[in-house]
Amino acid sequence: MILEAKNIYKSYRQAGNILTVLKGVNIKVDRGEILCVVGPSGAGKSTLLHILGGLDDPDQGEVFLNNENIYAGSDEKRAKIRNQKIGFIFQFYHLLPDFTAIENVMLPAIIDGAQKNIKDIEVKSLEVLTEIGLKDRVKHKPSQLSGGEQQRVAIARALMNNPDVVLCDEPTGNLDSQNGDAIKDILVRLNEKNRQTLIIVSHDEGFKRIAHRTIYMRDGKIV
Repeated sequence: MILEAKNIYKSYRQAGNILTVLKGVNIKVDRGEILCVVGPSGAGKSTLLHILGGLDDPDQGEVFLNNENIYAGSDEKRAKIRNQKIGFIFQFYHLLPDFTAIENVMLPAIIDGAQKNIKDIEVKSLEVLTEIGLKDRVKHKPSQLSGGEQQRVAIARALMNNPDVVLCDEPTGNLDSQNGDAIKDILVRLNEKNRQTLIIVSHDEGFKRIAHRTIYMRDGKIV
């Protein structure tokens, strides 16, 4: 097991009322597993993903990554865990518009600071971009790339620091079926080659076919 969430609760205040989004969620993920999380809008899928990735504090409960409670330490320590051990792939890419593809991919390693040689970081970034089929697009900025190409850059960025877990929030939500299928193929290939652990939240039924396991959420609970 690589990741475990225990008794996760999360509420938000909305228009003066308390909206409870997660209601005692428990989840275990094995190393090298592709886990798909599905359910209707408002079920709490994305909120769960954000808590698993250390982006949003739970009101109650614990999240363990490699047996380390990611919410037990300081915000600085949690930020370091996010950078070094967790990769994120979002629906809207979140690429920096003024940076080229390779510069966007280099950022996590530069922020980490463990590898001081910028040339080495650039070489590794090129290797990752080449692996996902973007060798000829590395100097292009996001506005010069298609949606599918931008999502590939986002995948490369997520993989740059060799994370233990990659969290994917609707990774094909902005793509047509052809580009969506290409992204699925890339994720499966990464899982098979690198034993990459993937947790995927999506309405795309195709992810259930590539997942090792699928869990269903409704009204803030796993059903």
